[in-house]
Amino acid sequence: MTTFYSIDDANAALAEVEPILSALRDERQELIRLRDRTLAGRANGGTAAEIKEEERRLRLKMQGLIDQMQAGVMRLDELSVTLRDIESGLIDFPALVSGRQVWLCWRLGEGPIEFWHELETGFSSRRQLIDLA
Repeated sequence: MTTFYSIDDANAALAEVEPILSALRDERQELIRLRDRTLAGRANGGTAAEIKEEERRLRLKMQGLIDQMQAGVMRLDELSVTLRDIESGLIDFPALVSGRQVWLCWRLGEGPIEFWHELETGFSSRRQLIDLA
């Protein structure tokens, strides 16, 4: 069941949500770094056994990161927060305004929530909260 957020509730939830988004962004960057390192290891040579062992070690690290990321995404889902983009930390909070469902839109680095958009639109169509009145 979806939880609908008031603006105040969404802003209060940022205290829990922001660290999750920061962690997801960092874990994503580390996952990409490890993937690239795995690919580079094949190109750099070494014995077949050395390459295989290094790949195994890197894949275990990658799986650990994937598990951590899944836990973060699951927590956001439990909070009824919709993750739109990990890299920028873009999320939407479901909200009801005068009986109409909208998204309260926020991303990492922003202060309190100041934007919203219709269900059918996205980030590029977000508008200031004052426009909801």
